[in-house]
Amino acid sequence: MLPAPWEAPLTESGHQLILYFLGLAFLVLGAGFVRAIATRGEVGARYRSATVARLAVLGTASLSYLFLLIAFVVGYDSTSAGWSPNEFAVNTFSLRYVDWSLTVPLLCAELLAVTTLIGVASKRALFTAIGLAFGMIFTGFLGGIVVDGGTNPGATLAWFGVSIVFWALTNVVLIRAVKASIPGLTPEAGRLITNATILLLSGWVVYPIIAIIQVFTFGGEWTTTIQVVLCIADIVVKVGFSTIILDVAKLRTAEDVRSGEDLHPEAIWISSIKQSDAGLPPQVFLEQSRVVHAPRSRPPASSALGMSAEEALDIPDPSDD
Repeated sequence: MLPAPWEAPLTESGHQLILYFLGLAFLVLGAGFVRAIATRGEVGARYRSATVARLAVLGTASLSYLFLLIAFVVGYDSTSAGWSPNEFAVNTFSLRYVDWSLTVPLLCAELLAVTTLIGVASKRALFTAIGLAFGMIFTGFLGGIVVDGGTNPGATLAWFGVSIVFWALTNVVLIRAVKASIPGLTPEAGRLITNATILLLSGWVVYPIIAIIQVFTFGGEWTTTIQVVLCIADIVVKVGFSTIILDVAKLRTAEDVRSGEDLHPEAIWISSIKQSDAGLPPQVFLEQSRVVHAPRSRPPASSALGMSAEEALDIPDPSDD
């Protein structure tokens, strides 16, 4: 058995470093969430699911870091030698898995929302990636926190091995979806979605490395290192990745507007470069050949039942019940 990272006492400098990066991550992710709200109308309806996923990722992550800050303050007691962990210190790690259980599947959904997959292929890739991503996080949680309190190296490595299998399969699903989408995108959009995929999958490599550190090392210095690296990885992956995906969604919206496939109420700009003008039609209509639902004629006015003003006043108000 090896002590878990949250069982190690911290020096004053280590405690301050962790507190600083937890607070920084909370503020950066919160600022990203505010920006996501402000820019949610910059993409077309076709890619709105990417915006929803982005809002959910950044909102959940910023709230999680608020809880992590509280857990960290509560989980350590000041002593003459530094900071001693108490029974609540484990929450500074377990709450991260709660965050990742939602945000990692949502990151997959955010990426798939801007690919060219449609119909059954899109749904299959989405549900497969979400399920695999959740399995990756949950099995890591079992090995790192639940089984023997994260102190049994053999059990921890076994569960991390299962988690890595889920991680590899998730990568395969996402890479295949992006690779299949590249031919249907403009060169700029293809370059950006490739960069976003590389950033996301490269960022995920950090987490297995941290898991290995947990198994073979112990001490306040390593606990500080783990916490700081996880904060930085969360900022880079969630804010950086979501920013690139926003640009991909805007580029694809601009493509749709220029081709006449979609409309957008304002011009689309990326890095002060105009991608398309506003796509507002002089008259809103549906072409007969492109109607999705079968048209239905309006009932004739002669079939309507008229009533006097006095009769209308006699109709009971449902709110009075």
